[in-house]
Amino acid sequence: MKLLLLSDVECPALWEYYRPERLEGIDLIISCGDLKRTYLEFLVTMGRVPVFYVPGNHDGLFEKTPPEGCECIDGRVVTYQGVRFLGLGGSINYNNGPFQYTEQEMARRIRGLKRQLKKAGGVDIIVTHSPIAGCGDQNDRAHKGFECFKTLIEAEKPAYFIHGHVHRSYGANIPRELTCGETAVINAFERYTIEIPQPDAASVPERVPLLKRLALPKALSGGLLLPRGEGLRREGG
Repeated sequence: MKLLLLSDVECPALWEYYRPERLEGIDLIISCGDLKRTYLEFLVTMGRVPVFYVPGNHDGLFEKTPPEGCECIDGRVVTYQGVRFLGLGGSINYNNGPFQYTEQEMARRIRGLKRQLKKAGGVDIIVTHSPIAGCGDQNDRAHKGFECFKTLIEAEKPAYFIHGHVHRSYGANIPRELTCGETAVINAFERYTIEIPQPDAASVPERVPLLKRLALPKALSGGLLLPRGEGLRREGG
């Protein structure tokens, strides 16, 4: 399954200078927030594949006018082609703006998802706007990550944690990929493409990580989990 990851800055190659081949082979588009409604609507129309999104801290208008044709997964566990996604939008509260949460509020949101997680048998990919505290976040108040995200991935052990909020243009040393325990952490800034193993349709819905459900080893390469004998295809820099 080929995923196009987006966040924070609209990519000119996918909008002003769009060409159809740039979305060729994409199975799912995931927005980690702070992207224009019209941009997401353009992509869901031209790509003809689902667009999942969580809101960022600058997406207050989405409360009244969400992007048409796109699916908000904020506060939800959604299964697509056998892969289980959990969405948690918003950032740390730094000026009481929309989709901003204190650490305690975000932890409460996560606790409220226990029933959904149990029903789904766990989660394979967590999609957020904010990063994990101490793993891809920044020192300033507005870009501090959530401690409760670390607790969440320790408990659920997803294969991937995908976030935005921290622009890679903020500095030359801002990483695209990190790991937190056994979880691959990806900063989706602007655009990034990954390809993950397609689950076997006959696999049972147990609460185990994606790669275990596919009977694949937990090998690490370049900070990302890889299937046996393959490199995970990555595009976007």
